[in-house]
Amino acid sequence: MKGSYLSKVYCESFGLLTDLYELTMAYGYWKEKMEDREAVFHLFFRKKPFDGSFAVVAGMETALEFIERFRFEKSDLEYLRSLKDSLGKPLFEVGFLDYLKDLRLRLSVDAMEEGSPVFPYEPLIRVQGPILHAQIMESALLNIINFQTLIATKAARICFAANPDVIVEFGLRRAQGIDGAIAASRSAFIGGCHSTSNVIAGKLFGIPVKGTHAHSWVMAFDHEIDSFRAFARALPRECIFLIDTYDSVEGAKRAVKVAKEMRKEGKEMVGVRLDSGDLTHLSIEVRKILDEGGFPKAKIMASNELDEYLIFDLKHQGSKVTIWGVGTNLVTAKGQSALDGVYKLSAIKDRRGKWQYRLKISEQMSKVTLPGIPQVRRYFNEKGAVADMIYDVAMKIGKPVQMFQLADSSVKKKIHPAWSHRDLLVPMMKKGKKIYSQPSLEAMRKKTYLELSTLPVAMRRFLNPSPHFVGIEKGLYDLKLAMIDELNKGIS
Repeated sequence: MKGSYLSKVYCESFGLLTDLYELTMAYGYWKEKMEDREAVFHLFFRKKPFDGSFAVVAGMETALEFIERFRFEKSDLEYLRSLKDSLGKPLFEVGFLDYLKDLRLRLSVDAMEEGSPVFPYEPLIRVQGPILHAQIMESALLNIINFQTLIATKAARICFAANPDVIVEFGLRRAQGIDGAIAASRSAFIGGCHSTSNVIAGKLFGIPVKGTHAHSWVMAFDHEIDSFRAFARALPRECIFLIDTYDSVEGAKRAVKVAKEMRKEGKEMVGVRLDSGDLTHLSIEVRKILDEGGFPKAKIMASNELDEYLIFDLKHQGSKVTIWGVGTNLVTAKGQSALDGVYKLSAIKDRRGKWQYRLKISEQMSKVTLPGIPQVRRYFNEKGAVADMIYDVAMKIGKPVQMFQLADSSVKKKIHPAWSHRDLLVPMMKKGKKIYSQPSLEAMRKKTYLELSTLPVAMRRFLNPSPHFVGIEKGLYDLKLAMIDELNKGIS
């Protein structure tokens, strides 16, 4: 099945793809006989990536597959059995390892669909189930969702800068490792890229693959024009000639000469690629050469350390490039090395089965977490998305619907009765079984474009983007304040 790749790329178990403290906490829950106490965790990030106003959700399909396939294999348990404490004694009891041997996750998951715009502090994913099961997922879910969401967001920004031009993801050779390259290609496509140079990503996910040739191809021949002719013979329907190996303007003239020879044989050149120099100036000069040579439909492609800012500037300088090959700065998320996603406990049932809400307090208000069983509701008027509200699924929403802004609790917003709404956390897994019908990657990509179009254009600009209103429903807000007050009394 296209889109699912953990089972295709990796043969080994993923049981140990975790931080040790997840396992030591799991051991502690088991020792305390509270491993089956039902709990709720949710994953969110605090800071707007790339100083923008939004992120684009990605990685959910991978996360669901991870949860479904989660097992501890014999070799995993043997490794855990070899771990020692500071006194040289086994870190884990044999009984706990026997428990892990038979562990099958019974988690229910509600999550935002891939391609959805998301904002700081909003739950991207809510996990409910036995606390040991939910806890042990923390590191892996953050690893999967943080990275893929970050790359999808970068891709969306690049595509917005280049609109309506074509973006080809070129990042394989500069990505952080094999899985970094595969996951980045997947996420970049969800974020809006049109194709990838990464062939294994094409196979795994059905992403269109595109490529031209390298400077080494040109250098392998005695004359540049001979390399173009040879490439035309090999791939007559895919000819994008790389023209900057020696001199871009002369290269363009030679490309036109070969294209005319191809045309006599009923074949048409696709275009040319620039990989260095002043891309605005060169693309204007090359456009003239192509047009005067009789090739007004030939494309000009550009690569060379591109990102959203450079593409935006080049287009506004009058660049004639219409295909952009973006590699390093996309797959390494130039401008932000990581998404600061966190995974926090927000509710746990007591031994009588009654929900007990939890939150973490801090001297930094930005690190005070939300209690409860959260959901995100997005409101729309006739122009598009107006506001998002975080509310608790177990609490009745008051009338009229009011919320307090997360960024500044002195700011309130009332929900207009005429506004429509949609809840963003969708049921995807029930007690360890997937219940969500995963759309194609192309459908996710289209969703990104559609969903972002509901946001004001001012939210997508790169300099001082307009913020989206994200608030906490009044009842949940009041509960949070009461819990903070109670905890502070306990401290004092």
